[in-house]
Amino acid sequence: MDAKGFALRRLIDRVKEARHSEAALDIRGGGTKSFYGNAARGDALDIRELSGITSYEPTELVVTVLAGTPLAELEAALADRGQCLPFEPPRFGMGPVGGGAVGAVGGTVSSAVSGAAGAVGGTVSSAVSGAAGGTVGGMVAAGLAGPARASSGPLRDFVLGVTMLNGMGEALTFGGQVMKNVAGYDVSRVMAGSMGILGVICEVSLKVMPVLPACRTLCFDILEAPALEQLNRWAGDTLPMTASSWYQGRLFVRAAGAKAAVARVHERLGGREIEPQAAASWWSDIRDHCHPFFVLTDTELKRGECLWRLSVPDTAPPISLPGEQFIEWGGAQRWLRSTAPASQIRSAAAGGHATLVRAADKSPGAFTTLTSPLMSVHKRLKNAFDPAGIFNPGRLYPEL
Repeated sequence: MDAKGFALRRLIDRVKEARHSEAALDIRGGGTKSFYGNAARGDALDIRELSGITSYEPTELVVTVLAGTPLAELEAALADRGQCLPFEPPRFGMGPVGGGAVGAVGGTVSSAVSGAAGAVGGTVSSAVSGAAGGTVGGMVAAGLAGPARASSGPLRDFVLGVTMLNGMGEALTFGGQVMKNVAGYDVSRVMAGSMGILGVICEVSLKVMPVLPACRTLCFDILEAPALEQLNRWAGDTLPMTASSWYQGRLFVRAAGAKAAVARVHERLGGREIEPQAAASWWSDIRDHCHPFFVLTDTELKRGECLWRLSVPDTAPPISLPGEQFIEWGGAQRWLRSTAPASQIRSAAAGGHATLVRAADKSPGAFTTLTSPLMSVHKRLKNAFDPAGIFNPGRLYPEL
């Protein structure tokens, strides 16, 4: 039996023991997303022994990787072949560091990875040297994406297949070319954003994409309302825009693609071009939440300040809430730092939903409550895959 087989065997034994003793398991990889979702419960089930790339076919744009593999390791292997994960998953665990980007784009904090923007155009991004970072399994379980999400699509669209352990300790494979989905569920994609409540992700097959050859970031001094209007006008065009962000009166737009097409964007939109290294640091800081906006100190948390993510239609007008905002995805993602009550914030996200990302008190629930029909579907899925309820209980919703 090889190392993968031994690691899988140990995980199966732990799952069966937990089921027999009715003990909860807290599935963990790098531990970089412990802040996300509701509080973890149960004994730690570390999946990092399941590490390594098991299959990579660059010409087919498909990679299969074990769930405990550091995300940085996967991105390094892809970068060596000029490819990337186009949805730019947050890597976390890096922490902000000072750097040359300060002042270049308006007082930002430079990230440790100056080339991260290459994931959607420009330079080929390299691995996060020495960074703890997250794992591939955690990336899929959290279902998070970075600045390019609005142009590339969500993480789940790139999941081709998954091998997982269910609550009975059975190894099941779904998607890809292995077997068709069962019971009407697209199981491999259901695992994206499931927060580990359905099972232990062991191996994932992902669609990857080539790095785009050219990239430019443009900056505009503009207030929130006209910035949102401008983004909506541009969205109806055929511009190769891969990311946008608005913060403190400045709108940043990233264009990536063929060199001629990217050059035309600058000619057409105007604005001032940001120096490539500073631009790469800007997008990397947003992707990995190293930008000061996303960093809440213990003192700020204790006094009730929270970080919220509001997902709304990109055509939604400015949201009038107390606190500071950071806008992404063409207006569809509105980040908010605020001490306002959860009920007020969730009411303001009408037509979308609000997620409590960072807070000292998550009693209001990390995620917006589901309607009864949707919760019924979630409960049936949970019962089908984890009937004893041992995996990450309550991490997604208290009822699960």
